[in-house]
Amino acid sequence: MTRTAFRLPIRPLALAVLLSLAGQGISGDAPAGESAAPAIRLNQLGFAPAANKLAIVETTTAGRFEVVREGDGGVVLEGELSKPAAWAPAGRSAAVADFGALVAPGHYRVRVDGLPPSDPFPVGPQAYAGLADAALKAFYFNRAGSALEAAHAGAYARAAGHPDTEVEIHPSAASANRPAGSVISAPGGWYDAGDYNKYVVNSGITMYTLLAAWEDFPAFFRGRDVGIPESGDAVPDLLDESWWNLRWMLEMQDPGDGGVYHKLTNLRFDGMVMPDAARDRRYVVQKGTAAALDFAAVMAMASRVYAPFEAQFPGVPARMRVAAERAWEWAQADPDVPYLQPDDVHTGAYGDAAFDDEFAWAAAELYLLTGEAGYLRAFEQHAQAPAVPSWASVGSLGWMSLARHRDRLPDEAARTRIAAGIDRLAAALAARERDSAWRVAMQAEDFVWGSSAQALNQAMVLLQGYRLSARREYLDAAQSQLDYVLGRNPLGVSFVTGQGLRTPMHVHHRPSQADGVAGPVPGWLSGGPNPRQQDAGDCPVPYASALPALSWLDHDCSYASNEVAINWNAPLVYVAAGIEALTPAE
Repeated sequence: MTRTAFRLPIRPLALAVLLSLAGQGISGDAPAGESAAPAIRLNQLGFAPAANKLAIVETTTAGRFEVVREGDGGVVLEGELSKPAAWAPAGRSAAVADFGALVAPGHYRVRVDGLPPSDPFPVGPQAYAGLADAALKAFYFNRAGSALEAAHAGAYARAAGHPDTEVEIHPSAASANRPAGSVISAPGGWYDAGDYNKYVVNSGITMYTLLAAWEDFPAFFRGRDVGIPESGDAVPDLLDESWWNLRWMLEMQDPGDGGVYHKLTNLRFDGMVMPDAARDRRYVVQKGTAAALDFAAVMAMASRVYAPFEAQFPGVPARMRVAAERAWEWAQADPDVPYLQPDDVHTGAYGDAAFDDEFAWAAAELYLLTGEAGYLRAFEQHAQAPAVPSWASVGSLGWMSLARHRDRLPDEAARTRIAAGIDRLAAALAARERDSAWRVAMQAEDFVWGSSAQALNQAMVLLQGYRLSARREYLDAAQSQLDYVLGRNPLGVSFVTGQGLRTPMHVHHRPSQADGVAGPVPGWLSGGPNPRQQDAGDCPVPYASALPALSWLDHDCSYASNEVAINWNAPLVYVAAGIEALTPAE
């Protein structure tokens, strides 16, 4: 995330609780009835019967472990812990308990002599189906321009805010047909994060990840209703929800020249109020190369994804194709226009000055849509070796789309090259996970703003590798990344609101802070540990640690470690669905 620091009103917190948890590396409130994190960390949502199953035991001595049934305490499995080793990001030693041999459905705990037992955990089918549903429905809770009715939102029902039907052209975005001060309509879309603005560049990777989830796991999403207004129609809820944002993105293109505005925003962040109470003037701000190419890639991909649903979206796939081609043409004519934040705009910048990755991704999607060889040549011209994706590094998205549809590539050499590029990255991540004392691919440098999503984007790459090669170590490493997010981390916290035994209670998210409901809006992924602590001057509570894996605050002041964002939730949807769909039944 790219944010500007700002002062926040703080909800009262029990300082005694904060200080008592500081020794655990946590600052924030634990959910009622839950104690501080145990020394045996594991995935708080449990496991599918055939999944790889690991627990991390914080210890410096070797020993044995056992798995016991919850209820009668009967021992069902015993084993040796791995040799303890230090994990530098947390400054702690850990041993691994591997209980993958446990396949019988039931509820269990892991026990090690001298330590409290682990949290209880289930083994059974559909381990992450509810997680995928909750992560997808979080997007509905962040809809702009729409009231959330109690029938769909329950306690989180709210009035509509930000209709965005009268949005002003900022001077930085002026063109001959749309001069500064003129007004356009660009309704819909999702609020980007904890704030109420909408950003094309961040929507880029978000839309890719959600549409890729549909392309890769259609059997999982087909017919799944998550309780949105469109549930029960002839379109999967994943695509209905995605359309809410795609329709807004379409309005962010200037019909005069095909360029795309970088963002729709206030001049400053709204206060900690509900959407209907935030009424500042809204603007579209500057066109840029990154926005145009992200837009082109998304619309090309969406055009092919929605083509089978022409009856439900008449004319939309063709409109998306035209929009993608026009945005590509604009970027060809303006290949080096970085977003430069105007002096009077003080919301998220999402600035990016390197565009080879965007060109490569857009070219790949346009090639898959049109079959025109020129787009494949453009991909080859701009493509660099695949890397774990982020909003500012999207080149690997093109590699993954081409790998997904490699039957459309012109020859076997091209198909082999694309698959090998993904496999090399997946193999490197799997090796890092295997060699890590904490059994995750995350290194110290991966603990950035949105580190939880970094872990999940690594998992997405691993799942892509597994789909290509069926190498079980890739699937197991992806499972390990999800385990980390769901509680097998040094904080002992599941970073998803409402999903687990100890979850974030004070995410930096305006509706969660202003709605008067005790718990946060469910299904959102907290950004996670971030040792840069950009918000330290704005928080009344200090971070408990500067170590990369411990630098997290469960406090609504913490936009650097506890904000939510659409580009972070999208890989949560993908990975939860992917592991659910790909883990063998037995």
